[in-house]
Parts: sequence; structure tokens; C-alpha cells
Amino acid sequence: MIRIAALQMQTAGTDPSANLARIESAARQAAQAGATLLVTPELGVTSYGGCEKIRTLSEPADGSVVTRLGEIARKTGVALVAGFAEKAGDAVYNSAVYTDGTSTPSVYRKSHLYGDYERGLFTPDTPSTCLFSHHGMKLGMLICYDVEFPENVRRLALAGADMILVPTATPMGYSGSFIAEKMIPVRAFENQIFIAYVNNVGRDGGFDYAGQSIIAAPDGSVLAQAGLSQELLTAAIDPGLYARSRSENTYLKDL
Repeated sequence: MIRIAALQMQTAGTDPSANLARIESAARQAAQAGATLLVTPELGVTSYGGCEKIRTLSEPADGSVVTRLGEIARKTGVALVAGFAEKAGDAVYNSAVYTDGTSTPSVYRKSHLYGDYERGLFTPDTPSTCLFSHHGMKLGMLICYDVEFPENVRRLALAGADMILVPTATPMGYSGSFIAEKMIPVRAFENQIFIAYVNNVGRDGGFDYAGQSIIAAPDGSVLAQAGLSQELLTAAIDPGLYARSRSENTYLKDL
């Protein structure tokens, strides 16, 4: 069993130093709550709504942003999942990194870009299976729109993921609420895994975000859910509690 934390966060715009300070503060809070992992929103370091400035703030995966995140993880004892703009050659990716401050960071690049705004800023990556180990559990990452394609979640589940971490920047509106309240619990249920879907909140650039971050269990139940303000959620992740659900809902075995 592990305890995870999810930071529903309003960014300080395109100010990575301020955003990293907010993440560090939340990591300290998470540590006090007994969590070993903190998940933060999509592009939380650079802001999702920063338009072209996001590209100028992009860095390689071994740059100062990931280095700083590793330092925070090492100091607090809380591993981090954080979204940043990753520069690789001439391409800029909408990426998320997992770092515990000691092992090699795991970086995932968003494969399904949403709308003209994202397609004008980022290069889509080929859908990939990003898995890593955290305190004996196998975890995977997707970013926002990626989780809305059932194939992406199923691919990670078939590869053995116990839980999928999803930094997101879902806009306010009916569809954003539907995804958080309905789709995420169904994705968890149909794959018999945990999913942490962690959204931005408030206004950033031209976007108002839906909030409603959620941590869902393999039986489709909600372990924690946020409202429409900044909030730090925590939840205990214990796969052993869902053995009955897996024995009754054998989707992966019967596929």
C-alpha cells in the first residue's frame, strides 16, 4: 500500500520559479500527510495557457526544471509527477516527468494533442508505454486527452500497470465535468486499475479549468475528489482491497 497526493493547482502563469515553489510547498504538505508521491497538473511548471512563451520556456529532460524537481523530491521524500514543456532537437513536447530524486527520471510525452492550440505549440509523440516502479507498485503516465482514448489506458493495463497518473488541463464545461465524474471511474473499472486524474484550476491565459481532480479505484469507486478551488487530495492505494473486484470483472484476462 502507498499513499498518494494530488495537487489541484492554479499556476502562477509562465513563471516556472513560482510554480516550482508551489509544488515544493505541496510536497511538504504531502509528506506530512504520509504520502510518498505527489501528482501535479498538465504543464504545471510552465502553465498551460502561456501560448508561445511555453516554447521559449521548454527545456531538455535533463535541464534545470527536472533537476529542480528531483531536488524537491529528494529533500521532502515525496516523489513527483509534474508537467513541463520538453525540448528535444527542434521539437517541443507536452511532457510529464516522474522523479524521486535518486533514480533516473521517467519522462512521458503526450501523444494525442487536443485542438489547434496544442497542435500549434507541440509535437505529438507516438503512443508509448511509460511504466516505472514506485514503492513496489508499477505505475504509468498519460496526459489529459490521452486518457480519453480507451486504447491508451488498456495498453498500460495490459503491460501490468497498477495505477495510471494523468496530469491534465481540462477546461470548464459539461465535457470536463463528464470526463472527471464519469469517464475516469469507468476507465479504472474496465481495466481494474487505479487512476489519478489531476487538473488545473482557476484561470490561466485564455483558459478556465474544470478542477474536479479525482482518484478512482479498480471497482469504479471514488477515493478522493476535488471541487473548483485549489486543493491537495490524498488517498491510500491498496491493490489488495480490490481482489474481489478483479475476480468478478476479468476484462483483461478475457480480452
